[in-house]
Amino acid sequence: MAMNRAQFKKQLQDGLNTVFGLEYKQTMEVWRNYIAFETESRKAFVEDVMMAGLGAAAVKEEGGGVTYDSTSETYTARYVFETIALAFAITEEAEEDGLYGSIGKKLARALARSYKHTIALRNANLLNNGFSASYLGGDGVALFSASHPLKSGGTMSNLLTNAADLSETSLEDLATQIANTTDDRGLPIDLDIKCLVIPTALRFVAHRLLMSTQRVETPNNDTNAARDLNLVPKTVMDKRLTDTDAWFLVTDCPDGLKHIQRVAPATKIEGDFETGSMRYRVRGRSIQGWSNWRGCFATAGG
Repeated sequence: MAMNRAQFKKQLQDGLNTVFGLEYKQTMEVWRNYIAFETESRKAFVEDVMMAGLGAAAVKEEGGGVTYDSTSETYTARYVFETIALAFAITEEAEEDGLYGSIGKKLARALARSYKHTIALRNANLLNNGFSASYLGGDGVALFSASHPLKSGGTMSNLLTNAADLSETSLEDLATQIANTTDDRGLPIDLDIKCLVIPTALRFVAHRLLMSTQRVETPNNDTNAARDLNLVPKTVMDKRLTDTDAWFLVTDCPDGLKHIQRVAPATKIEGDFETGSMRYRVRGRSIQGWSNWRGCFATAGG
């Protein structure tokens, strides 16, 4: 149903000072700080396949045979692209009678903002839903789990062992857990922390924790090790995170959190021959997910 003049009465009369509420300050999309952006131009879906490496080399005795090892694929992460779209229509009379510029063009800017919000929310939901058994990854468990299966047998965790609020102790514990991470065959790997991702409720805690020159909330005259070691190079506050005490450490592990774009968002405008109404639409195709769970470690808070 096209919007008509009855919905824009003030913009059809003299004396209006301004129209507000459609636009706000534009900032960089926050999710781009902690989710890798990729593109795919041809396929309806793409797959990432996890390949386990080889185990440790063995000592070869003089004259003896060499030890052979073997490996295989372990799991597949599939990304099936989804279409995101929104539209509105406005009568040609409303467009003709508007005294303060095209109503359609004003709303087109709001259309773009709505699309960006949906993409940002879908990306933030990788973390919001990361503790839920309703959202499983290619290895059959949630993104944040204490039981990610390994090719060598057993499991590994990217959850803080004892759930805790953000503090000096919990940050150090999770950073140590990251430092002790291995590959699927038990070989140590080097992971560095890229950023701390937090909800708005933790912005002040994170600042004190990472920027103070000395330890926080202690009378001890010790240095702030997290700051001195540059343990967390960047803090990212995402307003679309829903748990007020959950926090996340994103690592530089390849193929971790991903946003894959199939079709870039584009706006289309067309007129209806019979009614004369103008229709505006924004549409794009993309998907979010993760392949290697080692790309993010977390806790739901205390």
